[in-house]
Amino acid sequence: MSDIAITDAAPEPHAHHPFLQHHFEDLGQQHEASTLGMWMFLSTEILFFGGVLCAYWIYRIIYPEAWALAAEQQNKLYGGLNTIVLIISSLTMALAVRNAQLGKRKATVGMLFATLIFGGTFLSIKSIEYWQHFHEGLFPGIHFTWNEVPALAPKVQLFMTFYWSMTGLHALHMVIGAGLLIWMMMRAWRGDFGPEYYGPVEIMGLYWHFVDIVWIFLFPFLYLIPGPHNG
Repeated sequence: MSDIAITDAAPEPHAHHPFLQHHFEDLGQQHEASTLGMWMFLSTEILFFGGVLCAYWIYRIIYPEAWALAAEQQNKLYGGLNTIVLIISSLTMALAVRNAQLGKRKATVGMLFATLIFGGTFLSIKSIEYWQHFHEGLFPGIHFTWNEVPALAPKVQLFMTFYWSMTGLHALHMVIGAGLLIWMMMRAWRGDFGPEYYGPVEIMGLYWHFVDIVWIFLFPFLYLIPGPHNG
């Protein structure tokens, strides 16, 4: 009886990690499944933004003069600054993932916070730009104003519809990303991540890099279109 009791009380050969979900065999399988899930989600996002950019470019070919005039209304300085800000934020996000892999709790929190600051900087600059466009009457709708070439007003308004839609959707993704960063910072601060378990930070990094890449396409499409004199 004593032998049976000892056998029954023997510990399990593999301890269950607190963040291992019951339907996965181990953390490696869980990490691979989570990464695949994020890539599948990002593929749908690529299809969405890709379709919108394709439609934008078709109208750019159809109405080159109106598109060039509308692009001249964009603040290239703000757009360029935001591009630099997002590139740096991708670096800090990558460093956050690396520190999470190494189990450096404070460094992980610090890099996530830096990424959040850069993301907030981007949204602040974009808000200033939005306010200027709205004040200038460049928000599509009943208050839209365009007196430079009245005949091109409808086409310029179409450009601005694309501009507000695409940058607005991008800004929404940034806001969602900021919320996720705050959540990751809270988890990192309490020590959830380490060499064995860092998947959530890495997946968050994939999302953040995707949002940054979307802007890398939006910036030249919306701000750097050549004028008619450049062909």
